[in-house]
Amino acid sequence: MELKRVVVTGMGALTPVGNTHQQYWDGLVSGTSGAAMITLFDASKFKTRFACEVKNFDPTSFLDRKEARKIDRFTQFALYVSDEAMADAGLNKENINPDRIGVVFGSGIGGLITFQNEVIDFAKGDGTPRFNPFFIPKMILDIAAGQISMRHNLRGPNFAVTSACASSTNAIMEAVNLIRLGKADIIVSGGSEAVISEAGVGGFNAMKAMSERNDDPASASRPYDKDRDGFVMGEAAGILVLEDLEHALARGARIYCEVAGAGATADAHHITAPHPEGLGARNVMLSALEDAGMQPSDIDYINTHGTSTPLGDIAETKAILDVFGDHAYQMNISSTKSMTGHCLGAAGVIEAIAAVKAVVHDVIPPTINHFTDDPELDGKLNFTFNKAQTRKVRAALSNTFGFGGHNACVIVKKYEP
Repeated sequence: MELKRVVVTGMGALTPVGNTHQQYWDGLVSGTSGAAMITLFDASKFKTRFACEVKNFDPTSFLDRKEARKIDRFTQFALYVSDEAMADAGLNKENINPDRIGVVFGSGIGGLITFQNEVIDFAKGDGTPRFNPFFIPKMILDIAAGQISMRHNLRGPNFAVTSACASSTNAIMEAVNLIRLGKADIIVSGGSEAVISEAGVGGFNAMKAMSERNDDPASASRPYDKDRDGFVMGEAAGILVLEDLEHALARGARIYCEVAGAGATADAHHITAPHPEGLGARNVMLSALEDAGMQPSDIDYINTHGTSTPLGDIAETKAILDVFGDHAYQMNISSTKSMTGHCLGAAGVIEAIAAVKAVVHDVIPPTINHFTDDPELDGKLNFTFNKAQTRKVRAALSNTFGFGGHNACVIVKKYEP
């Protein structure tokens, strides 16, 4: 059986540095930091009091006020980007075959804000169970995929994927394989996360995973910098409209790029820490290259996981050198988390969108907030520090790794008929 080719025909993004995929890209290229003091709750007693929040988001601008109250913030995000992505791809209820379009959508945590608030409200009472009837449907992780399908009448394959911070990259991989096998013509795929809350920030603070640079939030996310002290929490959502090439050509769709391949592995090492030699990261990049039928020398840019944690940045860099050898010095590397923060389960898709944009525009978004070289990192690598760079980008690879040792990556390349 000959596998079908998969292309990207639409995108949608809601991020801390832009509320459309074009605004997001403009924010990345200009080196804009999305970090600021937390406004979504009173964080004055928390160790970390800043985050990368989505700005100027009003769910009632696209949802009925009553309906907006019935869905968690992460699902509101998902519906918002689904509208942009469907319109960007030129798709609507009148021109699609709903049985051949599906949704594969990821989230690392889902409706944490809903869960937190319901439990707090119960604890404040006298023990009598009084819960919102929408508590469970608002909270469950798969509801975003279901809500997208109902909003756009998409009746093809529909499910959720969770693998912590690798969730939306794994979702993209599953979507690509469904199209390759002919199970659908189009899959709306991506992820959403919205956990900037007392439980989210408090939980990650307790793990000592987040930066506590409260005096300078804008520069707190500093991947590959010697003085990095942890990740900055972000929230976001993103979607790629993935389509069978023949189907896209038949309807005259605009094609951004081709999805060449993807891979998934496990570290089998530790619940939160990466393998110190980057073993899982190495294997997932090799798996994606094999899936794409490509050589390491075919890759011009890597959008790294690059969370700004002391261990993670070193392990991933070791893996890159192991996989790419001397070619590693010819590539550009950057971590857009320096601008968006770490958007957890949504990180993979918004970084895949950055990789698509890099291929389309031949521009590498920077790693901002670099002040001091880390002697434990190879200084000859091009980390694209502080300023975007222009170069030919034939193909780009996007890495995402999650707690539990989950690793996923996707490769996109210029479309050639």
